This record gives sequence, C-alpha cells and structure tokens, in this order.
Amino acid sequence: MSLTRTIELIFRRFLPSPFVIALLLTLLTMVLALLFGQFPQSGSAWEGVLTSWEHGLWNRGLLVFAYQMMLILVLGHVLVLSKPMERLILRLTALAKNGASAAFLVVFSTTLVSFFNWGLGLIFGALLARKVGEYAQHRKMPLNYPLLGACGYAGLMVWHGGISGSAPIKVSEPGHLSSLLEGVLPASALARFPEMIPSSATIFSSWNLTLFFLVTAAISGLAYYLGRTTAPTHISLPDYRFSQEDATQARGAEKLDRSSWLAVLLAGLIFLAFLVQYLPQLRSLNLTPDMLNFFMLGLAILLHGNIKRFLQAVEEAIGDTSGILIQFPLYFGIMGMMTESGLIHRISDFFIAVSTTSTFPIYTFFSAGLVNIFVPSGGGQWAVQGPVIMEAAQTLQVPLPKAVMALAYGDQLTNMLQPFWALPLLGITRLKAREILPYTLMFMVLGGLIFLGGLWFL
Repeated sequence: MSLTRTIELIFRRFLPSPFVIALLLTLLTMVLALLFGQFPQSGSAWEGVLTSWEHGLWNRGLLVFAYQMMLILVLGHVLVLSKPMERLILRLTALAKNGASAAFLVVFSTTLVSFFNWGLGLIFGALLARKVGEYAQHRKMPLNYPLLGACGYAGLMVWHGGISGSAPIKVSEPGHLSSLLEGVLPASALARFPEMIPSSATIFSSWNLTLFFLVTAAISGLAYYLGRTTAPTHISLPDYRFSQEDATQARGAEKLDRSSWLAVLLAGLIFLAFLVQYLPQLRSLNLTPDMLNFFMLGLAILLHGNIKRFLQAVEEAIGDTSGILIQFPLYFGIMGMMTESGLIHRISDFFIAVSTTSTFPIYTFFSAGLVNIFVPSGGGQWAVQGPVIMEAAQTLQVPLPKAVMALAYGDQLTNMLQPFWALPLLGITRLKAREILPYTLMFMVLGGLIFLGGLWFL
C-alpha cells in the first residue's frame, strides 16, 4: 500500500470531523484540569473546570477574533467570485502551453494570491486548476490533473506567514497580547510584553519575505519538474460556469440593488475612511484584522459592481465559515480551562525545560505542525497554543516575532497533510484527497526544509 493511500486511510478511519476532534480535546482538557489543575476559587474542582470552560466559551475578546477570521475568509472568497477575478483566471489559463508550464502557472499564481489572503487564494487556486484542466481537455494537451489540484492547494502552505495570517496579524493589534495572556501571567510579567508586535517585524520582515520567496520558488520549480516527468491523466470535466448575470428586468427599489453608482459611492466612502483611519499604520507596514477586512470590503463591493452581485457572492461564500463559527468557541473554552487551571504554566515549563534560545523556534515549529492536524484552523490554534508559546519565548528570551512566525510556519506546513481546508478545492476540481496527496506531501517536505533552515539560520 502506498504512503499516500495509508495516510488517507488513517485520516478517514481514525480522525473524526474537526468538530468532533474539538469536542474530544475539550473533554481531554477537562480531565487534565481535574487531575493536574489548581483553581484558586473555593468550591469543587468540577465546579472550577466548568466555570473556567464557560468563561472561555464566551470570552468577548476572542469572539471578536473569531468574527474577524470569518470575515477574512468570506471576503477573500467574495473577491474571487467577481468578474475582474474571473477574467484574470481565464487570461492566466491561456498561458498554459504544456503540463510543466501549467503546473508552474497554477502553483506560482496561487501562492502569490494566498500571501495576500488565504480565503482568496484557496478558491482562486481551485478555480484556476479547474479552468486549466478544462483548457487542456479542450485542446487535447496532456497533463497531470491531480498535480494541478495539488498546485492549487499549495497556497495553504504559505498563508500564515502572509498578510491574512491569524497569529502575525492579530499580535499587531494594540492590546492583543495583554488580552491573550490576561489571567495567565501576573500584571508585573504582562508589563514586560510589548503593546503589540508590528507586522514590519513579522509579515514584512526581510527574513519572512525571504523564506516566502524561497518556498514559492522551490515548490514552483518542483511543480514544473513534476509536470514534465509525471504521466498525464485522463480529464473529463464539464465546463465550470462562474456566477451568471441576472437577466430579469429590475423594478422599483431593485434598481438600487443593481446600481453601479451606488456600489462605487459606497466603495469610495470605505476607501476614504480607510485612508483617514489607517494611513499612519499603512506607512509603518503595521496591519491589523480590522484594517485588512475594511479594505477587502471596499474592494469586493467595487469589483462586483453592484450590491446585488456582492450579496449573491456573500451568500455563496458564507458556507465556508461554518467550521469557524461553531468550532472557535470550543477552542476558546479549552483556552479558558488551561488558563484558569494553571495547565498553561505546566506546558510552558515543559517547553522551557527542554528548549534553548536556539532550539525553541524549532520545537515550536514541530509542535504547531502536530497541533494543526487536530486543530485545523490557524486562528483556533493561536488561541490555544499562543499563550504557551508567548510565555515560554519571553522566559527563554527568544525574539517574540520569531516565536510567532515559528508557530505560523508549522501550522501552515501540515495543511499539505491535513485535508480539512482542501474540501472546497476538491469539490471544485472534482478530485479526491488521495489523488493530490502524493504531490502535496512533496511540497510539504521541500517547504519544511526551507522553513527549518530559516528558523535555524536567520
């Protein structure tokens, strides 16, 4: 049995849905908190566990975080459903001349788009792979279609180090670190943490950009090589149709829904308010979730051309957020129990005991990759693992930006192994997980070596 077939069977037989995994992790945390936790308030341990769980579930700051992550995903998906993005995809499709250039085109374009927004990159990569496959089918151009699907998914291997990365964009928000670590550390220890970690020290740092371009170049080169050397596959795809224009006659107030001037006016007001509010941050290359979502909202309305098309795209994209909507509160509940029971300190002490300043980013990278298999959400993972990483990094005097990005690199890398976020792509391309896994695993190994080298040497 092949390695990829074995991995697929393991995920199918032994790993339940991400929601069930979140429930099982919740129960495991409850047991650990009962056995090893210490609750300062009076009452039974069970009362302390349940109270801390409820506190975490409805933590208002973290619920705002969940909504920010949902908007990043929705607005990215909405952008790719616009007419200008459709024209861009079709123009890129025509550039494919053979299997090698097609694979290179899909993976290179997808990683660049994913660096801007992971939701946009996920759907963009899926649609580009599908349209290139159709293009090859119509012109009888031999290529490996599962390889194209893997190339369209490769953007999920670079997203967390990009502009929409949950951890780096959240720590750039003033007050987030103190909010995240509140209850974990005493006020005297919290005072030693910075108010924020600017994006210029994480996303736009020279070393992160270097690693991004190295990984993009490496997997693009590998995709080109595989496109030349792997056997072509049979392609049988009906033409995928983008959203169709509503041909019915607008009447009365419906004319406002389809009004292009109203969309342009609203988008213009959003961009004007964006500049007034965020221009100083933009000059210093410091991004926040609110800043990114505000810009994407204006851009999505502008590119769709009217409110009706925009809302139709939102309705289509909103289904992608179901996992975030229902799973994030469970992760927040886990964090609440770990914080109030003192488990975070025990885990942090373990990291401190086995790590040095040099090895801590490496351990963080591998632990984040492992956690991502069970918590397939960068935002949820940051909520659970972030406090541990930040406390240990501060104690070991590891630069906080490097610790944040080590978690981001590990989280994004094992997306090539974890099929959860591949589901929209598999639906669009009509491929199966086992068909793309051989190639995503190759991308993961190559990218992992580059990230590890960067964490060690840079």
